[in-house]
Amino acid sequence: MILEINAGDTAWVLTSAALVLLMTPGLAFFYGGMVRAKGVLNMMMMSFISMGTIGVLWVLFGYSMAFGNSIGFEVGASRPEGPTFFGLLGNPFEFAGLQGLMSPEAAAGTIPALAFVAFQACFAIIAVALVSGAIAERASFGGWTVFTILWGVLVYFPVAGWVFAFDGFTGEHGGWIANWLGALDFAGGTAIHINAGISALALALVLKPRIGFGSKPMRPHNMTLVMLGAGLLWFGWFGFNAGSALSAGTSASVAWVNTLVATSAAMLGWLAVERLRDGHPTSLGAASGVVAGLVAITPAAGSVSPLGAIFVGGIAGVLCAYAVGLKYKFGYDDSLDVVGVHFVGGLAGTLLIGLFADPSSPAGKAGLFYGGGLDQLWRQAIGAFAVMIYAFVLSYLIALGIKKTIGWRVSTADELGGIDLAEHSEVGYDLSPVYYSSRVQRTLVLTKDDMPELEKTGASK
Repeated sequence: MILEINAGDTAWVLTSAALVLLMTPGLAFFYGGMVRAKGVLNMMMMSFISMGTIGVLWVLFGYSMAFGNSIGFEVGASRPEGPTFFGLLGNPFEFAGLQGLMSPEAAAGTIPALAFVAFQACFAIIAVALVSGAIAERASFGGWTVFTILWGVLVYFPVAGWVFAFDGFTGEHGGWIANWLGALDFAGGTAIHINAGISALALALVLKPRIGFGSKPMRPHNMTLVMLGAGLLWFGWFGFNAGSALSAGTSASVAWVNTLVATSAAMLGWLAVERLRDGHPTSLGAASGVVAGLVAITPAAGSVSPLGAIFVGGIAGVLCAYAVGLKYKFGYDDSLDVVGVHFVGGLAGTLLIGLFADPSSPAGKAGLFYGGGLDQLWRQAIGAFAVMIYAFVLSYLIALGIKKTIGWRVSTADELGGIDLAEHSEVGYDLSPVYYSSRVQRTLVLTKDDMPELEKTGASK
């Protein structure tokens, strides 16, 4: 059935797309404030370059890989009423260059096809940018830029199709998680947060820890930027979640309220952990709790009640507050806690759908606590772990390939002296009254604690 284009739905989705795009600069502020002063510009540039590479790739063939008619095979239905087609990858040539989508007849539900293209482009951009936090202050900008391209093509575009491409929406056949499996993911708990979070772990393992990790303090240099970034993320996330309804109606309203209350509960949960464990709540904890709640409610925004959203957010806030400490126990340097917040939060939110899904919600599915048994829970688990395994393996291989070819790590001298100067010939805060050469500037940001490591390389001479 062909639906008529609805002006209200179109306006809401385009507005939501702009809100989601704003999230990437918001992420740049959030991540930028969390690193040390000598790496703030590089950290922000890692988010901005994702807007460049993925924005172009999405138009060339990325959208088509995700939402073109799926290439796959027939297989037995996962449930009696379910589809039998197992979609693996959208046809990359069907909408290459967005051909045919400017026609007034080209639609995605009740909105123009290009409105849907725009909305999903912003999802793809921030998914890639999220990964960067795990390798802050030590990855070369060139290596990261190549990674954004390869990861977008080999990991994000296929997984987005699995999760977001529904049969008959943009093509006859969509992705296997959304259709054959029947797992619920309203706005990207699997496709974005589990995907990016587990990929971040793969990169952290390949790049190895920063110099001084575990022995030297590496505190955020500017909590004002962190709080600003968290606020922008929360603001933009209303477009992220409520916009995923693709209409201006009840579904968007439920997602909006759930996004508000789950995030509030997660912040309280994180701060409660800090108060009990450390004796004081922190602004970093508040900002991190906000992001944990946003991540967790993303997959569940359309399938739980507002009361259920409080439980989803509160549980995620507590889990993520403890999970961020695992890197010290296991020795991987996830610089800005992408694994602890996005992977753990995304996994928690995805699985909790199986418990808290409310049949009166827009999704209309019942979780364990609403009489639905384990049916939805196992579907959520299979979808989550399939994405986790696929993303980790591919991301590890991509990272290893970059390491063996063009290289990932900056030199010891550049890491200690300041990655901003080394990679971009700029500094985030130029407080000097006179001009210094880049070589002199770089030595000025060294501390006495850095000198032993620098002397090992002979660079101090």
